[in-house]
Amino acid sequence: MALAPPAGAATETTAAAGNGPTRTAPTFGRTLPPIGFVKFCGRRPEACAIRPSGAVRPHLSARQWELVNRVNAYVNADVRPASDDEIYGEAERWDYPTARGDCEDYALLKQRYLEVLGLPRSALLLTVVLDDRQEGHAVLMLATSEGDFILDNRRDGVRRWSDSDYTFLKRQSARDPRDWQALAPAPKNKAGEVAARAVR
Repeated sequence: MALAPPAGAATETTAAAGNGPTRTAPTFGRTLPPIGFVKFCGRRPEACAIRPSGAVRPHLSARQWELVNRVNAYVNADVRPASDDEIYGEAERWDYPTARGDCEDYALLKQRYLEVLGLPRSALLLTVVLDDRQEGHAVLMLATSEGDFILDNRRDGVRRWSDSDYTFLKRQSARDPRDWQALAPAPKNKAGEVAARAVR
């Protein structure tokens, strides 16, 4: 069954400039990567290497949008949710899942599949958010010429980042996957509190 692109995604390259702020997530400079990601890169350096394509926001064809939707739904159905403590006996471990995984594992696998299918790595950005319970959660952000979209293990539909109810904290840099960018200015008196709740 063919899946349609996210609403308006394939036709918004000529959208009015006033729509710009909601199409792409604003960034606020460099920030520290999650410790789980740092350890993941230590175990799998090839997964964190800079790709030669540079920072690219691709314009996706209808076929590519179909692949994005299918990968998101497939990984969500194929991987059973489980905590790192249940799988590894550790509080936090980022890795590619086999049969089970938690939120960042889903995001890592979707990133790998979509890169193999031809999307540039610079458009596939691991992202950390706070959910509606103010708990840390990880998703994959797809950065396209039509804007930023979210692939989430909690839903099969791909949605625009601004249509979610998440508080966006940080994501990978498009230029260097080992660098991370803040997605919100850190209030001086709240920085420690937010960091403590974020996915580590």
